[in-house]
Amino acid sequence: MTDGEFRKVAVDDLPDAPNHTRHKKEVDEAVGATEFGFNVYVADPGQQLPWGEHRHPDHEELLYVVAGELRVETPDGDYRVESGEAFFVPPEARQRAIAAGDEPARVVAVGAPKAADGAIIEEQCPECGEETDRDYEVRDGGETYVLSCADCGAELTEMTAGPE
Repeated sequence: MTDGEFRKVAVDDLPDAPNHTRHKKEVDEAVGATEFGFNVYVADPGQQLPWGEHRHPDHEELLYVVAGELRVETPDGDYRVESGEAFFVPPEARQRAIAAGDEPARVVAVGAPKAADGAIIEEQCPECGEETDRDYEVRDGGETYVLSCADCGAELTEMTAGPE
């Protein structure tokens, strides 16, 4: 490895990726990481990260709460994850993480292998009533993601990059 391959970034200066939270910083993309995903979220109480109830078929995930609190909903029950704690999600496990408490949650999400980080969202569609995955379309040059029902095609959620 040569010095030319090392990279350093100021996480707070990275652009926001479209999502439900106040901020999502895609650190792995900024540094060119190819083997693992690394995202930093700032979520206000009640905000989901990233897109709702989902699972990763071939991908492990670790959520580390730097500040604030998360509630992670799983088929086994809800878990409260506080500042300084980490929560491991094995492949195929359904989960939904929501910022809880009275203050914003700052969360680091790490996952591997990066090539298998595709998420399957499994929620009931309010239009057709079926529990389906979501398709998404990138619009506005990557500034907006629009999620739609994989069954009926109804547009359900529009996400934009954070406000700052």
